[in-house]
This record gives sequence, C-alpha cells and structure tokens, in this order.
Amino acid sequence: MTGSAQRPAALADAPVLVVGAGLIGTSIALALNRRGIEVHVEDVDPVHAAVAASRLGRIPPDLALATAEPVLVVVATPPDTLAAVISAALRDHPGAVVTDVGSVKLRPLAELAAAAERGSARPADLPRYVGSHPMAGSERSGPLASAADLFDGRTWAITPHGTSAPAAVSIVESLATACGAVAVQLAPDDHDLAVARVSHLPHLMAALTAGALRDAPPAHLALSGQGVRDVTRIAAGDPVLWRQIVNANSDALQALLGEVRRNVDELLSSLDAGDAGRVEAVLLAGAAGAAAIPGKHGGPPVQLVPVTVAIPDRPGALAQLFSEVGALGVNIEDVRIDHDPARAYGIVEIDVAAASGEQLAGSLRAGGWAAHR
Repeated sequence: MTGSAQRPAALADAPVLVVGAGLIGTSIALALNRRGIEVHVEDVDPVHAAVAASRLGRIPPDLALATAEPVLVVVATPPDTLAAVISAALRDHPGAVVTDVGSVKLRPLAELAAAAERGSARPADLPRYVGSHPMAGSERSGPLASAADLFDGRTWAITPHGTSAPAAVSIVESLATACGAVAVQLAPDDHDLAVARVSHLPHLMAALTAGALRDAPPAHLALSGQGVRDVTRIAAGDPVLWRQIVNANSDALQALLGEVRRNVDELLSSLDAGDAGRVEAVLLAGAAGAAAIPGKHGGPPVQLVPVTVAIPDRPGALAQLFSEVGALGVNIEDVRIDHDPARAYGIVEIDVAAASGEQLAGSLRAGGWAAHR
C-alpha cells in the first residue's frame, strides 16, 4: 500500500528518522516508505547507510534529515548501545518521540533513568521515550537482508514505562501499524520475561544442541535429518548480537535456565534409574508445550499433520507439487525439505490441517507421487 491515504495521522506531517541501518532498521524504513511516509536512515557505518539509501531508491548521501524535525526517532542499534543512542536522540530532537526496537526493555530503561539521576540526561525527556520490540527477524543480518513486509502480521510489543506520555505511546503504536504489525502493550519487565521464554531461551537451547555437533564424526553427521536442522536452525544467528541480547536479559534467563537445569538433572536421574514413566512424562510435557504455541495470525493452535512426499531433484518439481496441492484445495501450513545424499531425490514434509492429511496423501499417490501420511 502506498500513498498518503494510508498514512497514519500521527506520522503524516513530519518525517521519521531511523538510527541504525541493519536488518530491522532498514526493514522499518522500507515498510514506512511503502506507505508513503517520509523516512530517513542514519548509521555509523557508511556502507550500511549507503545500502539502506539504495534500498529506499535514493542515491547517497541523501540520508540525513533536511529541514523538518522528525516526529519519531526509531533507534535500531545493537543492544549494548541502545541507552546511549536513545539518550542522544532525546537530546538532539527535543520535539520527537523516541522508541527503540531492542530485544530487551528493562536494561536500557534503567540506564536512561540512571543517567537522568546523574544529570547527564534530562528527566523531562523521559515521557517522550516508549520502548518497543517487533517480533520479527532472520538468521541473516544487515541491510541487504531487509524487507518491507518483514513485519506484516507479526506482533509488535509496545512497552511504555511509568512516565511515558499517552501521546507518545500512540505514535509508537502508529509505527507498528504502519509497518503492518499488530501492536500489543506489555510492561517492560513482563516483556523481558516473555521474550526470554519464547525467544532467548530457545536460541540458547539451539546453540547448545548445535554445539554438541561441532566435533561429531562425519559419519554421525551424515545421518542428519530435518529434525536436527529444525532444532539448530536459529543457532546460526549472529553470535555477537546474541551475546548482547543474552547478557542484557540475564535475570530472566537465569531463572528459566535454572528450571531447565532441574529438568535435565531429573531426566538424567530417570535414565540412570530406568524410569521410563518419568522419561515419557518429559516427552508429554514437551508435546503439550508445543501444542500450546498459538497458530498463525495469533489464532488458536491448529492440529497439523505431516504428509511426506519424495520429490526428484530437478527444476520445477517443487512448484509442480505445490500447484497440485493447491488444486486439491489444501492449504500448506509449513514445509520442510530434506535431501537424500545417496540419490537425486529430496523428501518434502508438508504440514497440513489434520483433517486433510489422509485425503491429500491419497490424492497425491493417485497423481503419481510417492506420498504417505
């Protein structure tokens, strides 16, 4: 959507400044740009700044604000720099609302409050600051990985603090809406516990699992299937960025990791004692937790089943399979591809609604595919 008709009123009259031209910052700029909102990007790295400008269809150095002061400054810098950059934005743009899109909210807020107490920041500026966090991202990083639709349909947490001005909260909510996201308000401490549970802890678990593969014999790794790829995929994220995120949210993570440690210790004891019942209880708890994850668009969980299809490794084969599934009126909820190292074939697992699984497998077999439910 483009054009002024779709601009949120709060963002229509003055530009938005994005500080930080990484994946998230550049994606925000692209999302606002497609809505016809004037947006400018700054970055300490001139290469990132130039790439962001090119993604916006501009030629460097057309990056800085011209004469109009921004209505909103979005700080999209690494976690370790957030408080300093937020403080600078509040100082340099006294008429603007300032938000950040960092993964952790309590630490930068505490650092801002401490700066105000020391006198290095003005307490009167804090009502213009409202934290936020779009729940979207990628294992890739940098402006080249950015996309205007990165936030479409995603949750965007808005985390006002005790002195945040209502008008400032409204402007940050308008940012989330303009980027295609669904705004949800959370207290900063509740946000940090939530992301520790659903994002930071899973990343650490993926890193631990992937780390156990580092010195594995090649013969063991040759047995890798889609399961281990699913579990370890997010471990490929930028280690430097994730070190900052984990350190910034250490309090919430320590509590959750302590719970995991107790469960691992109990599982080890159960294995040592041959307590199959307790082992099964751990697996049942895992299945229950997986089933509790909301369905797409935040709706209720939908029971899915995989339909496995052998597919030749040739151009157009996957498109043909998807076309035939679509012609059968079945919606593909998720898909995974595992390549057979010994043959020119792949195994495609298509997740569909449970009620469609058997019928889809039968229809595909009738069409000549090697498929089973």
